Amino acid sequence: MEQPPTLVRVANHSFVRFDYGSPVADLHWHVLATQIRCHMIQFVLTSRDTKLVESLIDEVSKMTLPAEAGPISGRGGGAVPVCIKDYARDENVLERVDPVFGERKFNAVPVRMIIDKQGKVKHIHFLSAFPDQVKAITDALFQWRFRPCLRDGKPVEVETGIMFGLAPRPAAPPPSQAVNE
Repeated sequence: MEQPPTLVRVANHSFVRFDYGSPVADLHWHVLATQIRCHMIQFVLTSRDTKLVESLIDEVSKMTLPAEAGPISGRGGGAVPVCIKDYARDENVLERVDPVFGERKFNAVPVRMIIDKQGKVKHIHFLSAFPDQVKAITDALFQWRFRPCLRDGKPVEVETGIMFGLAPRPAAPPPSQAVNE
């Protein structure tokens, strides 16, 4: 570790900076991390030339970031959807249609979605999926209906995530019973 994690200002916002290096590879890593709304944003800069990396950090500082960016803040609101972790849990789902997969794949499919003020899925973004999974999940999610989210008594748009395609966990084997002979 070349420098312990420290709070720094980049693009007029707070970031956590962590620097470390590998003497064997003669490489240096500089990590800048912050949170914008409900998303972790990281810049990872790697080089043998530390002066080059410092100049790149100076260039990153010229960016414009949303006002709510910060190392431990960023809830959304205003003109953007409110981020709510796990909003797609059972108690908020009024209608659910399961995706129909043609072929079983054993990969997790993380999905971000925006739910409008009426509780309908407005936008879907796939972080990682095969094309057939994208189609099946999209066809299903656009049929889902959610309980509208209220903030100060008024409906608001929500951004949330959900995971599809996880293989079911095997049931725990029953405890072995001793047999008396």
